[in-house]
Amino acid sequence: MNQPLLHTTVLLDEAVDALLGDTAAPAGCFVDGTFGRGGHSRLILQRLGPAGRLLAFDKDPAAIQEAARIEDARFSIRHQGFSHLGELPAASVAGVLLDLGVSSPQIDDPERGFSFRFDGPLDMRMDTTRGQSVADWLADAEVAQIAEVIRDYGEERFAGPIAKAIVAWRAQRGPIGSTAELADIVAGAVKTREPGQNPATRTFQALRIFINAELEELQRALEASLAVLAPGGRLVVISFHSLEDRIVKQFIAQHSKEVFDRRAPFAAPQPMRLKALGRIKPGAAEVAANPRARSAVMRVAERTEVAA
Repeated sequence: MNQPLLHTTVLLDEAVDALLGDTAAPAGCFVDGTFGRGGHSRLILQRLGPAGRLLAFDKDPAAIQEAARIEDARFSIRHQGFSHLGELPAASVAGVLLDLGVSSPQIDDPERGFSFRFDGPLDMRMDTTRGQSVADWLADAEVAQIAEVIRDYGEERFAGPIAKAIVAWRAQRGPIGSTAELADIVAGAVKTREPGQNPATRTFQALRIFINAELEELQRALEASLAVLAPGGRLVVISFHSLEDRIVKQFIAQHSKEVFDRRAPFAAPQPMRLKALGRIKPGAAEVAANPRARSAVMRVAERTEVAA
């Protein structure tokens, strides 16, 4: 009998504290943009007041199935990515939480194809009901396309040799169908690697980010948050690698300052739209208990004025 795949929510209390603030039994509508296995959502519901509401988003059908177990009239979920945040009414949301990346149950399920540690289909889609798998994309992509993806989304200095090795394998043996095959190909093309890191780590990250358009979706969701957050509403984002965190950091910095129009030097500046509230990393105890937390960075900001 298969055991359920477990997930330990990273920065659970810190994220919910940042999202809800100090208000006892808060009202208003809050958004969990990445339901996952519901760790953050369940704690938010525990702390919400009777008039509060929680709307969750998730692409993963397994997450939607897990969400169906929550019997709370204040809760609802959409089978969509969090970039659909912008469909909500302007200034209607009291807080947005985004816990980015892939969850432990997704990584640990060989059928999802996210990890080189297990042999399984080379899929990597967050939403298995639609879109192109990594195997499908690699079956036709050209060397230059593959190298660009691995370099840009994986920050992999051996992107060129890896891309050539993938296309050479494909020409000799046919399409790459499994995670084990891809991991072996990458291992043969990467001559050196940081101690303790599997040679395929950066390539798998890059292909997952690309096939799910993760960075583009993050950009759209961040921009949407400015429209849907009410004044005083919180934006809380947990990132797990530098590409994500850089986008979040730059977005908050960009909107946490007044903007002057150089063409109209005497005009009043556009007021800042966010107030940065800080950056938090997991403590030593959490990292010891859950090593996957070690790369997490949480950034918090507050909406400062009514959305246009």
